Amino acid sequence: MMLGIGFSIYYGDDDIAALLLSGLGTSLIGAFVWIITRKTDRLQLGKREGYLIVTLGWIIMSLFGALPFVVHGSIPSYTDAFFETMSGFTTTGATILSNIEAVPHGLLFWRSFTQWIGGMGIIVLSLAILPLLGIGGMQLYAAEVPGVTKDKLHPRVKETAKRLWVIYLLFTIAESVLLMFAGMNFFDAINHSFTTMATGGFSTKNASTAYFTSPVIQYIFIVFMFFAGTNFTLHYLAIHKNFSFFKANTEFKVYFYFILFTALFVTLTHLPYVDFKLEESFRQSLFHVVSLVTTTGYVSSDYENWAVFSRMIFFVLLFIGGSAGSTGGGIKIVRHFLLFKNGLLELKRLIHPRVVIPVRISGKSVSPEIISNVQAFFIIYILIFVFGSILLSLMGVDFVSSIGAAATCIGNIGPGFGTVGPIANFGHLPDLAKWLLSFLMLLGRLELFTVLIIFTPYFWKK
Repeated sequence: MMLGIGFSIYYGDDDIAALLLSGLGTSLIGAFVWIITRKTDRLQLGKREGYLIVTLGWIIMSLFGALPFVVHGSIPSYTDAFFETMSGFTTTGATILSNIEAVPHGLLFWRSFTQWIGGMGIIVLSLAILPLLGIGGMQLYAAEVPGVTKDKLHPRVKETAKRLWVIYLLFTIAESVLLMFAGMNFFDAINHSFTTMATGGFSTKNASTAYFTSPVIQYIFIVFMFFAGTNFTLHYLAIHKNFSFFKANTEFKVYFYFILFTALFVTLTHLPYVDFKLEESFRQSLFHVVSLVTTTGYVSSDYENWAVFSRMIFFVLLFIGGSAGSTGGGIKIVRHFLLFKNGLLELKRLIHPRVVIPVRISGKSVSPEIISNVQAFFIIYILIFVFGSILLSLMGVDFVSSIGAAATCIGNIGPGFGTVGPIANFGHLPDLAKWLLSFLMLLGRLELFTVLIIFTPYFWKK
């Protein structure tokens, strides 16, 4: 929290005391809890402890992370401050702020920084630089890293976490430098690099990234959103000059071609309805397709004014998600691919019931357990979206806004449709709706099961 004080001093803002008091208060409470528990025997962490630490860690970080906004008064309502902070840590990007540019620079930096922390994960960060948890880290890593399988770059989870963060940091620095070369000032460049690599979507401008009309800046955003939505294991291999995995990795090929062809399709369908020239039309389409698929949530124009068919495509994209092992949220490309391929093979099995036909991805057979997990995940995800939409409508939210808010929050995307669309915000929603959507953000970021399992009775049985 106190890292933003430097910007507060530079710009002469009045949020220094809020950041200082919130940071010191959080540190003192953390130190107190550590002191009273430091003599506790460090037993091997099991799966139950891993799920609890990840889930409760996210909630507690959001509870304390909201303090600077409340103490300063830029977000006087604690409900609103918690919503904003949970949206940050979960890299959702949904905001209650109607005038972002009126918020002091130190708080804006903290707001963006919450997304950067949440992008790779609070727990992975603690494993990389704060090895106070000792043994048992793999349970936390398994509960934390998004995707179907947990690829490890090193046998020791701490070393894996370090490698992930080094890659993450290098991309952030590279984007910041390129944005400054393209004409953006240092403060805006570092904040947008934080939220791009986290696929978070928070901006320092009221108009979001639509404020920056430079085609070069928009293409930089597109490239780094795409990188952030790619499996970081592939980035690690590429840094070590092993590019063969990009060609062999089925998920990456599906991810790349899906984005390309969807962008071309949207360009052709909405071109007659807008005043864009061909290059600008393709750039705007590609920007929004990449933004929604990777769950970043940046906007470069108001897509609700586009053709109805284009808006329908964008609504479907809310349910896609980036690659497994990326900072993106959503269902994930690999799950959709496995469901689609298993569905096709099921038709073959009906004709040849005695033949064993395994589902393959990247040349490897996928176990029935993973297929079952993917099917369960998809069904539960859709059910939560449906029930979330119904509960929002019971709170007085209109139909379009209800389904838009539920879809975008559980997918960790940010802008939705209706009154929570790309040029609107979530500030007008009832407080109860904001708590519900905060819970949906947490569910989506921790991939459902990590949170839901805590609410089952057998989780608490020995």
